[in-house]
Amino acid sequence: MSRADRRHLAQILIIALLAALVPTAAQASANLLANPGLERLDATGFPVCWEKSGWGDQSFTFGLTSPGHTGANAMQITLTTSPNGDRKAMMLENPSCAPNVTPGHQYDLSAWYRTSTPDTVMTVFRHDAAQGWVYWTDLATLPVTATWTPKTVRTPQVPPGTDQIVWGITIYGVGTLATDDYVMNDVTTPAGGTSCSAGDACTQGVWQVLPFDSPVRGIHTVVLRNGDVLLVAGSGNNPDDFAAKTFKTAVYHPGSGTFTTVATPADLFCSGHVQLPDGRVLIMGGNKDYPAADGSHGYEGLKNSYVFDPATNSYTRVNDMTAGSWYPSATVMGNGDVISLGGLGEDSSGTVATQYFSNAQQRWLGLGEAHQTWNFWGLYPSMILMQDGRLFYTGSHVFGDGLPGTGSSIYDYDSGAITPVSGLQNKDQRDQSMSVLLPPAQDQKVITLGGGNINTNVDANPLTDVIDLKQAAPAYTAGPPLPTGKMYVSAVLLPDGKVFETGGGLHNRADPVYEASMYDPATNTFTAGMATDPVPRTYHSSAFLLPDGRVMAVGDNPGNGSFDMRLSIYSPPYLFRGARPQILTIQEHHWAYGSTHAITVDGPVLKAELIRPEAVTHSSDPNQRFVDLPMSVNGDTIGLNLTSNPNIAPPGWYMLFVVGTNGVPSVAQWVQVG
Repeated sequence: MSRADRRHLAQILIIALLAALVPTAAQASANLLANPGLERLDATGFPVCWEKSGWGDQSFTFGLTSPGHTGANAMQITLTTSPNGDRKAMMLENPSCAPNVTPGHQYDLSAWYRTSTPDTVMTVFRHDAAQGWVYWTDLATLPVTATWTPKTVRTPQVPPGTDQIVWGITIYGVGTLATDDYVMNDVTTPAGGTSCSAGDACTQGVWQVLPFDSPVRGIHTVVLRNGDVLLVAGSGNNPDDFAAKTFKTAVYHPGSGTFTTVATPADLFCSGHVQLPDGRVLIMGGNKDYPAADGSHGYEGLKNSYVFDPATNSYTRVNDMTAGSWYPSATVMGNGDVISLGGLGEDSSGTVATQYFSNAQQRWLGLGEAHQTWNFWGLYPSMILMQDGRLFYTGSHVFGDGLPGTGSSIYDYDSGAITPVSGLQNKDQRDQSMSVLLPPAQDQKVITLGGGNINTNVDANPLTDVIDLKQAAPAYTAGPPLPTGKMYVSAVLLPDGKVFETGGGLHNRADPVYEASMYDPATNTFTAGMATDPVPRTYHSSAFLLPDGRVMAVGDNPGNGSFDMRLSIYSPPYLFRGARPQILTIQEHHWAYGSTHAITVDGPVLKAELIRPEAVTHSSDPNQRFVDLPMSVNGDTIGLNLTSNPNIAPPGWYMLFVVGTNGVPSVAQWVQVG
């Protein structure tokens, strides 16, 4: 053997060794791909089982480059212009080429690549039994590299009804991408440690009423970036406190069970609130006055606005809004700005101004600076940010009938266009229903739960509606009913990917419903019979996720004017199924879009996600979201891949959870996105 031959053999051995080192878990099965090295060509000269894919108006070329990472061939795409769209080196969507997958399993997807542009991502499509081939997710953004570099990413669990997937590398910016040596392995292992000796807690969870009361009426609740809980009452729906200018706020410290009282500058009762990118809380509007005894006016909205800083537990005033706001919406946008809509103004009439807070300028824009539609959106209209930057008005609101027309719509702030959305059942009986963006946010599905009508005071309904906002013309479809009808319902996103619904009442400020269930977005089903909060939770109640994976519930304000000051904590069933995984280290706590961040854990992990901390009142938190983090796994070191789309994960502080193979979540660590 010549020296050149020996050198070539050594290079092959090094490449084989490197491939073997790409996560060891990836070697759990044989490579599931056809023609993974791209050496077999079809009649057109392109690799068998692969296709030239993409959309848009680029100037581009597809072809082969030689030599490849190994062997003679690698696929290559060059974009010389890219005004929109993308191009992909993808597997063919046909039964003989697309690898078969098992629902509930996870797969490591690996490829070697070179790219001259950071606009390169790994993209996956899945075959759904009902819908056919559909986009699934972009798993990772690939860094620029001039040399052959491996990338391995773990998929989320395959959804029910999916039998095949295809995937490849996408380029959407000017540059050149080459790929070769694709590998796909089933890395699912039996989920050990799921036995449970805690009786009903294993399937129902457990509630605990804390041995102390809240010092304030928790009408508004915000989970702060340090894990504390902001409880805002203002006058607390108590006209006597309003007359005495007794306005209250407290911060609850879950670690110690103690409270810090906070000086409150105005009556923030029935204000709006949202987390800003730096973790401070923007609070807008509130109560200027209660209804006059002589009927000359109703509730009047404040124009005041404040920022609460968890570092100092204090309020700072910012400039006034352009209109009074009592029961306004508050939605953070992908650029960190905030849009507020609806509510009542200073004269008790409906606020029709679009009010826009610039995060860069830290001020509310003037009336003429913000785009206006002069449309009334009702009270606490639930406005959820979509992946394309538009807002989805879900139809969830407070007090009486829904809006005219279909009851829900899509609103484009930039153009002012309002597009009706069909399918919402009984739109005039969705008063204090609750809507949430389902896990994961990348799926762009929303569920709306329950509701009633305080004017007609009919029995609250058990209706649910689900919508897929990725569709070209999104429309609601009827979901599975709640186990029982309720308004004032709370819905909380959990780190295992399920939605816990709890609390509620059958009628206006009366007849509490002691029922709780668990909704699984993957199967579109409710599991009834969860443990129930022994405290009634109707009007002015809230439930929200704590960083330790438990759920806290506060408030109840029945028609007799009393207020229940007890606090409850729910431990979901997953906390009784074995040891928690541990996040041992985090490489970086500030995450840029499209970046990958390494963490170390103490054992196998099923999935990881970011959950935005809640800011909830009146069954409304349109900013609640669960962002999936595709994983690159190398033993106990995991690379977490953050979406490049800020509309999926608006800037701010998030709780980072990992979930073990036993289904148990870690305690969250805090990271800042953006």
